[in-house]
Amino acid sequence: MSAALPLLAAEEFQAPGLGLFDWPALVEGQAWFNKPALFALIAALLVIVFAFSAFSRPQLVPRGMQNIGELAYVFVREQVARPFLGKDSDRWMPLLFSMFLFVWIMNLFGSVIFIQFPVMSRIGYPAVLAIGVWLLVMYLGIKHQGPIGFFKNVMFPPGLPKWIYVLVAPIELVSTFFLRHITHAVRLFATMMAGHLIIALFSEVGWHFLFVQLTPLGAPVGVIGVIMTIILTAFELFIQALQAYVFALLTAMFINDAQHAH
Repeated sequence: MSAALPLLAAEEFQAPGLGLFDWPALVEGQAWFNKPALFALIAALLVIVFAFSAFSRPQLVPRGMQNIGELAYVFVREQVARPFLGKDSDRWMPLLFSMFLFVWIMNLFGSVIFIQFPVMSRIGYPAVLAIGVWLLVMYLGIKHQGPIGFFKNVMFPPGLPKWIYVLVAPIELVSTFFLRHITHAVRLFATMMAGHLIIALFSEVGWHFLFVQLTPLGAPVGVIGVIMTIILTAFELFIQALQAYVFALLTAMFINDAQHAH
């Protein structure tokens, strides 16, 4: 007993690090199938079940799940699709609506008890979505503007002095076709990763200074850690929805740019 006391007293606070994002395989020999992959599949299933239960048998007067589904649909249509796509909004609503819900649920897992991990904090998941959007944009741009016209309209916008195209053309090429799609993924990934780390840090502070190493000086620090964890978790709920909105909004903007020259 006496030997254990010095060990407890000497225990130092260890801040959480990138190990929070490393998960072992759930099935032996299948390294890809870990906790984030499992919840990505669950998120996709939840979107399918929600959409089916809300819209498979629509009623004139919406009730229950249909009422919730219509509220979500109207929000995405009015706040995401129509500002950029206008009359083409309805055509792209299935993609934008399902993408918004999928990203939101994947983010929301970070605040769900017993899960508490935002799947989009692993770069592979937003990267796959961003690559899919990039492929769609390339296809639409070539289809609607032609293989030459698409690149020409982006790199050589009309109305500028000819000499300035030396600067504008390479900047627009790199920015439009590569950088904005990279940031499309990184913005979502980095926000979810940073939020998860910050909340984990304050929760660890609360646990350590209130339960592991309780001292008169450490207790107030632990209380602050608990309070900050609660506040930041509430703020993270807003950020999770906001990032899903921004991801879908940028997708609509990219689709519009591909269909119509500036």
